[in-house]
Amino acid sequence: MKNNSSTSYQNVKINDRLFTAYQKLAIGTVIPYQEAVLRDEVAGAEKSHVFANFRIAAGEAEGEFYGFVFQDSDLYKWLEAVSYSLKINPDPALSKRADEAISLIGRAQQPDGYINTYFIINKQYERFANLREAHELYCAGHMIEAAAAYFEATGKRNLLEIARKKADLIYEIFVKQNKPGYPGHQEIELALMRLYYITKEAKYRNLAEHFINERGKQPHYFDDENARLDWVIWGKSNDDNRYNQSHLPVREQKEAAGHAVRAVYMYTAMAGIAGETGEKELYDACETLWMNITEKRMYLTGAIGSTAFSEAFTGDYDLPNDTIYGETCASIGLAFFAKKMLEIKPDSKYADVMERVLYNSIISGMSLSGTNFFYCNPLEAEPGVSGVTHSYFHAKPQRPEWYACACCPPNLARFLTSLGDYLFAENEKTIFSHLFIGSIMESRAKNIKITLETDYPNQGILTYRFSGNSEFDFAFRVPDWVKNMSLMLNRSQIDYESCLKNGYCYINKRWADGDILTVNFDLQARKIYASDKVRANSGKTAVMRGPLVYCAEEADNGKLQNLFIPRYAKIKVLDYDKDLLNGVVPLSVEAIRITSDGNLYSETPPAESGATLKLIPYYAWANREEG
Repeated sequence: MKNNSSTSYQNVKINDRLFTAYQKLAIGTVIPYQEAVLRDEVAGAEKSHVFANFRIAAGEAEGEFYGFVFQDSDLYKWLEAVSYSLKINPDPALSKRADEAISLIGRAQQPDGYINTYFIINKQYERFANLREAHELYCAGHMIEAAAAYFEATGKRNLLEIARKKADLIYEIFVKQNKPGYPGHQEIELALMRLYYITKEAKYRNLAEHFINERGKQPHYFDDENARLDWVIWGKSNDDNRYNQSHLPVREQKEAAGHAVRAVYMYTAMAGIAGETGEKELYDACETLWMNITEKRMYLTGAIGSTAFSEAFTGDYDLPNDTIYGETCASIGLAFFAKKMLEIKPDSKYADVMERVLYNSIISGMSLSGTNFFYCNPLEAEPGVSGVTHSYFHAKPQRPEWYACACCPPNLARFLTSLGDYLFAENEKTIFSHLFIGSIMESRAKNIKITLETDYPNQGILTYRFSGNSEFDFAFRVPDWVKNMSLMLNRSQIDYESCLKNGYCYINKRWADGDILTVNFDLQARKIYASDKVRANSGKTAVMRGPLVYCAEEADNGKLQNLFIPRYAKIKVLDYDKDLLNGVVPLSVEAIRITSDGNLYSETPPAESGATLKLIPYYAWANREEG
């Protein structure tokens, strides 16, 4: 299964009510805020010390390493977000600060190419000796991704050469010298594939394949490493090899297991390699894992990772709503995986999940102000319990300003600023429209410009305007929730069912200046029921409209635990409210409120009264008072 399609954010400009605002927020608020945090300049926020670590490693300051062993990666993710930001909104002052940060990284780099501030500062620890815990290859991966993005956005090679020097060192050690081992936290594999796409140097793809192919072989590397090492980083060792997906060779893995972020980063790399090499066995493993996640281990919001213990997948249909982990990084990783699978095979099942996760469990990870962030994204929260008691401590009812383990905020910033890369794709014959975000896409290969005008998902109308003159298939996704739609090309109605293939509607013609394609999806609100195998959702319903999952907050409804939706209750779509949560379409639904007699236990049945429940999009929750 060879790579079928690709596109670049450089050819897509977003002009959309929802996501232009998010990109402006990322560029104008999140990126400078995160830079200030990384420089330890935000009072009250968790200390980062990232820039200080690099100055110490470069010999330009005194002090000890501070933070997690993977602290370097926060700077790399910030630089990656800066890269996409500079393409969207050129800013000489920001570019200068990025170059200064890159120069600092270069000054800290060792003569042989090694760069990792934890090991440079803590000289007593041996490099590449504790691969299970030390995150050296993970940090290298994020540096490589930042370098690729910075080169693509600016044409500058300063960070690219630093990253290549480190990648060459890793290739020398693990391939040429045949040192055993592979990353404890996967990430470098997908980054090496990206480096390969830019440089066309086969050794980087070979190194990614090497790490994927070695994983899970017997004798087990991490077992040998544990027996050999007399030092640890975390103070304990996780002996469950499922945790880092090394329990089996990757082609034999049938279930999504272990730490959810590590898993989807690895699956993304596997799909990238399969798309490049055409290897069927590796592709089949990706498809098997995809189906296990999306059919048995994924929340309605697209969140993954059911438990705070090991931040991991658990078993099939084990999807608790209140103790969910649902890490923002895992949701972003699932979008990465979906995109790579789409590149191999344009099938709406991948883009449907990519859309679900974007509109729900990704953007829920950041406040509407851009200065507060969720690490975990619960589907139920109870003030006084959530974020307080031991079992619920991870599931905060409000977004903190920052985290000591700060992987999610910069990950969000880089994803939102690179969002244009997810909207369209093209191959030799076809241009695909995957996500319905107002935008302009230019294809140099086909000499065409496509402008998508829409207020989706508030409304279901998509208007594609074509400029240029070229013959090709244009294929737009028909989401899995669509029951009714209409399709019009210029002034002629089209039977969309006749052009459907794998969830995409294909229209072939010679497109010319002034052509207009109008799609109208019926955006009725609908109730969603979980499988009876999901015990946490027994007797419950959820509400969606289009791709949006809706939720209820106490700010609108008072106490929620005693409100119920009758089986045949009608859902009403309310008018767009520009003053509510930066502008949303709320819903209302008939409800029943039950009231007990106040005793802990009683033989008196609760009284029932009628009520109206107001619902808002899930992504916008926890932006008002705690509730």
